Amino acid sequence: MQKLIASIKKEFLLLIYDKVGLLLMYLMPIILVIIITIVQDSTFKLVNENNIELLIVNNDEGNLGDTLISILEQSGTFKIEEKDGFTSKEIQKQLLNDNQMLAFEIPTKFSENLKEKARILSTSMLTEFGLFEEDSSASTPLSISPLKMYYDPVLQENFRSSIVNSIYSFLGALESKLMVEDLYAQMGIEDAPQQMESQFTENRMEIQQISANTSSNQIIPNSTQHNVPAWSIFAMFFMVISLGSNIVKERLSGSFVRLQTIPASFSLVLMSKIFIYLIVAISQLAVIFLLGKFFFPLLGLPSLTLPSNLLGLFVISFLSAFSAISFAMLVGTYAKTQEQASGFGAITVLIFAAIGGIWVPSFVMPEYLQNIGKISPLHWCLDGYYTLFLKGGEWNLLLPTILFLIIFIFVCQIFIYLKLKIQNYI
Repeated sequence: MQKLIASIKKEFLLLIYDKVGLLLMYLMPIILVIIITIVQDSTFKLVNENNIELLIVNNDEGNLGDTLISILEQSGTFKIEEKDGFTSKEIQKQLLNDNQMLAFEIPTKFSENLKEKARILSTSMLTEFGLFEEDSSASTPLSISPLKMYYDPVLQENFRSSIVNSIYSFLGALESKLMVEDLYAQMGIEDAPQQMESQFTENRMEIQQISANTSSNQIIPNSTQHNVPAWSIFAMFFMVISLGSNIVKERLSGSFVRLQTIPASFSLVLMSKIFIYLIVAISQLAVIFLLGKFFFPLLGLPSLTLPSNLLGLFVISFLSAFSAISFAMLVGTYAKTQEQASGFGAITVLIFAAIGGIWVPSFVMPEYLQNIGKISPLHWCLDGYYTLFLKGGEWNLLLPTILFLIIFIFVCQIFIYLKLKIQNYI
């Protein structure tokens, strides 16, 4: 027992003297998780809180342009700024020089076109019902001046498409309202009943959003729920720089040979390393989780909601930490120099993080890259945390993650043992 304690003390001293390694393991992930969560939270707010700045140039000669602007404002989706008399070049200049990224130009004949379209549609309906004789003008193609959308070149296509679809839905509601009014007018009724008009335009089919979560606690995904577990995993695996380099340093300096001369099993050395860095990994998790729980709300970020399955959280955290330690020890065992250990280890962790969904969620990647990403231990660690934090944390959902991490740990330890056996350390 004394030999094990002495070995643990030695590993602790090596750790605390490695200032760069400590900064990489603690300070770097803390900075990363704060900065990236703030950046991603702005995106979540832009999409979820619907605060989209929109510049509108209303050239309409009628009143429907103002009606459309009023509908857009009342929707709460857009923050409208109106500009009068802007030309196409002036609109583009405004977008390039200002903070706005989207602008719409309403054409001069907007009201005339919509009313004519509503008249043709209502006439066609009444003709189909046999109430009117067939009107040849109803089949004549209508020339409609389009709304023009100007956008900043840096704006992504999927975001532009969502805005266009949103505008289409509001235009559809306005057109439906005009068609109802024209139907009543052509039937000789001066004013369409307000009740009928409101039912036609406002009573839409409700879409109820339900998370596929086995827990009764429906957790809404946000930037914190993704980034805190993701960068905690990244921090654990980045211990490869410290642990891997220390193993190479001890091996090259002859420490491993000297340790063989003392009457103690070499496995004590490995156990002490695992013990110390297991504490490091768990402390990294604790620090970043506490940041997410208590510090993020002070920055205006969502607070981290811990899962109800605390035992599952412990199991996944332990296996994730042990996986990171096993990988670091594997790199340190096979690397020939400290530069190789730190360089190869860091680059490998970055690649594993990229394909494993740490930086970008896996579901947005091409299918072939999603399949390749399944070889990354970081992917499975993150999948386990997602299951806990967002999917209810049922054990049957955690089982694939647990099995993969156990296999990964076992394979790493087997290769470590074989290498040390060949070098006569064991």
